[in-house]
Amino acid sequence: MLVRHLSYFVTLARERHFARAAEASNVTQSTLSAALRKLEDDLQVALVVRNQRFVGLTVEGEHLLAWARQILIDYDSLREDLSGLRTGLKGTLRLGVIPAAMGAVGFLTTRFREAHPDACVEIRSLSSREIQKGLDGFEIEAGLTYLENEPLDRVRRVPLYHERYILAMRADHPLAAEAQVSWEQACGQRLVLLSEDMQNRRILDTLAAAFGLELRPTVVSNSFLGVCAHLREGGFVSIVPQTFRHLFGGTADLAMRDFAEPTPHQAVGLVLSERDPLPPMASALLRTTLGAPFAATVEAAERRPIP
Repeated sequence: MLVRHLSYFVTLARERHFARAAEASNVTQSTLSAALRKLEDDLQVALVVRNQRFVGLTVEGEHLLAWARQILIDYDSLREDLSGLRTGLKGTLRLGVIPAAMGAVGFLTTRFREAHPDACVEIRSLSSREIQKGLDGFEIEAGLTYLENEPLDRVRRVPLYHERYILAMRADHPLAAEAQVSWEQACGQRLVLLSEDMQNRRILDTLAAAFGLELRPTVVSNSFLGVCAHLREGGFVSIVPQTFRHLFGGTADLAMRDFAEPTPHQAVGLVLSERDPLPPMASALLRTTLGAPFAATVEAAERRPIP
């Protein structure tokens, strides 16, 4: 059994079409079909349901798919690890980040890049559920998400900082004149928030309910970029993580105010697969993160002057 045969099989399972799978694998369709038949002969099971076109995988094929993905990841990790011993870590770290943590991700990736200047980073904005799926499917090496609220399964957790909440608005909004605001005041405004498929929104709904209130946003978005666009127009306000101060605290036409009532903090941190050994990119990220003063860095960034 050759690694490339497993690669063809995984590609076919993804494309669900023989011609497209052959094109994606840069081989002819006959070469791909011959490789799949060899794989079936080696394992002595049928892997693909065939007629004139691809129909699907057999039960045995579905089982092989999970193994094949892991074998291919391990093979690539082995090559990266051996190459890294000679020339230093290269390649791309794929990192899934919840929208609420985008304000802090630069602290994490900057430290990683300082230690591994030849490596690249690909950041994907994902919900916590999508991060779980990405880790399980070997589509990302790590995630930045909530650790205790709706915790993920089958992951290593590295706490980094605690998220708390502030109210963001235009500098000419009436609440900008207040030193602090209440949750009751916030809930009475024209709100723009993340959509309910985002864990940050579900956390805010729970916090508001604890004060006997309900959040009724006029506009929702699955991106904080959409939230920011509305803060500048139409008198909207938003409840956002404190890391917004780091990103937008120097923006003259935006104001951010603390809540008067204390609210629980949410632990945010790094999540990685439980597998041992970790893939080289994940292992390198873990090494650069452990022992780093991440929480202090986030707190220092928040203390920068704001309007």
